Amino acid sequence: MAEVYFTDLRTSSKENLLDKLSRLCEQVGLKDVVKKNDLVALKIHFGEKGNLAYVRPQFVRLIVDKVRAAGGKPFLTDANTLYVGSRANAVDHLETAVLNGFDFAVVGAPLVIADGLSGKDYINVPIEGKHFKDVKIGSAAVHAGALVSITHFKGHELTGFGGVLKNIGMGLGSRSGKQMMHSDVLPKVKEEKCLACGMCSDWCPAGAISVEERAFIDEQVCWGCGECTVTCPEGAIGINWRSRPNVVQEKIVEYAIGVLKNKHDKAIHISFVMNVSPECDCCSFNDAPVVRDIGILASRDPVALDQACIDLVNGEKVLPGSRLGESPDIQDKFGALHKNIDWSVQLAYGEEIGLGTREYRLIKV
Repeated sequence: MAEVYFTDLRTSSKENLLDKLSRLCEQVGLKDVVKKNDLVALKIHFGEKGNLAYVRPQFVRLIVDKVRAAGGKPFLTDANTLYVGSRANAVDHLETAVLNGFDFAVVGAPLVIADGLSGKDYINVPIEGKHFKDVKIGSAAVHAGALVSITHFKGHELTGFGGVLKNIGMGLGSRSGKQMMHSDVLPKVKEEKCLACGMCSDWCPAGAISVEERAFIDEQVCWGCGECTVTCPEGAIGINWRSRPNVVQEKIVEYAIGVLKNKHDKAIHISFVMNVSPECDCCSFNDAPVVRDIGILASRDPVALDQACIDLVNGEKVLPGSRLGESPDIQDKFGALHKNIDWSVQLAYGEEIGLGTREYRLIKV
């Protein structure tokens, strides 16, 4: 049974919320994870432009300070997005992060985009999973000596909810890795957009692309790595968002395994169950939260932590005025938000392959 530490949001003149977060970091054993001179990756979602539901930079600064006090050298990180938004390359990504308050003057640590300038700086980590034999993890995350994942717990339109597994698995996968997680279908060339520049062919590791008047992908050779999709400057190779939600969840878990493979006893996870919005922070907006702000949780076990967060959210009344406001007594909040998605698949699969356990003991700090 895993230990999950929890603090509610009640404060007083004797102890503010940052003080409580500090105690939470101590209880989960941050000092045991971080050793002197460790390069410590703090995995954070910097928020898309227009979305204000992400974890506040002031909370992140407290965690940065705790890592420094333990002797580590912290840096904030995330990998580039597959979709074309404000974080699809390192330049836009860093500009968005600073715009959203993650400036060095605020957070006290440098920002490093895990998979580099355009998403090609990754390491193939062998895992021998059901869906992947190896996974493409942003190199900064692999090379880091320790990991602190900082997660905003919320709904998600493809996986039901977004917690630790989503944050580290999808979040630290390279751009082509994200394509592989999102789609079971091979990429297709949009002939009307293709300029036959040849960049896709140059980057194709399988040698599956030939270019004459237009690019052509040989489906018998293509293995669906997604390099062409993220390389094409014209967006002429379509991103296939179609996939069965169950498969996507399992793929994300396998990527989480890859992220944590060389982090045995060198990772902790902190989840903020606040501003529980219906969709991912990757959206350029955030709808009203569906339940009240509940608290902050931390654990060494990512599966147990996600399960505890789910249980706390499902134990709450729905907030009036939210998307679920007409049905205040709904028990499965994320099932109601995103129908036909069984969010428990990721937890069951994570437990099955040894990433963690769904059994936990909630310890109030």
